[in-house]
Amino acid sequence: MKLQRSGFVAGIALTASLALTACGSDNVPAAEGGSSAAPGNCVAGSLTAQGSTAQKNAMDEWIKAYQSQCADSKVDYQGTGSGAGIEAFIAGTADFAGSDSALKEDEQPLADAKCVGGKALNLPMVIGPIAVVYNVQGVDGLQLSPALLAKIFSGTITKWNDPAIAAENSGATLPDANIETVHRADESGTTDNFTKYLSKTAGADWKFENAKAWKAPGGTGVSKSDGVATKVKSTPNTISYVELSFAENSDLQTAKIKNGAGEYAELSGESAGKTFENAEITGTDGDLALTLDYATTTAGAYPIVLVTYEIACSKGSAKPKEVQAFLKYTASTDGQKALGELGYAPLPETLRAKVEQSVASIS
Repeated sequence: MKLQRSGFVAGIALTASLALTACGSDNVPAAEGGSSAAPGNCVAGSLTAQGSTAQKNAMDEWIKAYQSQCADSKVDYQGTGSGAGIEAFIAGTADFAGSDSALKEDEQPLADAKCVGGKALNLPMVIGPIAVVYNVQGVDGLQLSPALLAKIFSGTITKWNDPAIAAENSGATLPDANIETVHRADESGTTDNFTKYLSKTAGADWKFENAKAWKAPGGTGVSKSDGVATKVKSTPNTISYVELSFAENSDLQTAKIKNGAGEYAELSGESAGKTFENAEITGTDGDLALTLDYATTTAGAYPIVLVTYEIACSKGSAKPKEVQAFLKYTASTDGQKALGELGYAPLPETLRAKVEQSVASIS
């Protein structure tokens, strides 16, 4: 199944007025409009950033648009993985970092230390679901519950024609073949989100903590999102997890995932957007870290969704004006609209306005 990108964007747009629950967060008023990369918003200089491969395609598009209108501004973003991006930010070799997870408790103080007189902010910038992709000849519309998914990726279920898979896929012709699970070899926020989903929804069958590094035994490790997509595309009887844009680009089969309402939800704009209806902002003072309800009982919700963040200093960075100018564009209505043809989705307006307000306070 190849998702229609226009449908994905339209589906997320349906949730643009969702009521994000603020837990200890500032009530930031909605900004009007949004800034484009017009010359008046440009700041001359260069930025170096790295991190999340999930947002690499979005970053490439943003950088292209920003630099085309801001000739004296240069941005270099490398998709090295979320873990590497945060390490680079902490080491002072990245002006900002991309991460598919908000900073963890042990990372936050180290990142804060790089922000003289301020703190490191988690700024959600890109939204998209994690597709469960597979390559099994003759099997269309594979259906998987959280427990079944956990058993497959933990190595408890090893054959495609296992009775447990057959029970959830009545009528499917499942081969008598070994399952080859594929996971990220590098530290990845996508892995962190995927394993967080498994731990929250299938704890009885998933005994491993969620983390950027893959913890379960077995399987094949492959670096970066494009590497995962290429591996699944070229190798029969594989299954993995990857961001929607990479699944689309490789025209991979995606599984239907059973949600908290007991439905096998197909990946679509509307189904992914519904998972954000109960998102909570858990950060404070301009930090916009989110908590998602992976076990949502909202009818029709596709539950495996990630938000990718930009990690940036609220104040005290080496290049505050340059960082602010670029992130003003990515958080603007124009910047968010640019995601529409890339397999991503714009931030819901209520969240976009909060991000824009936080970016405006960078100094």
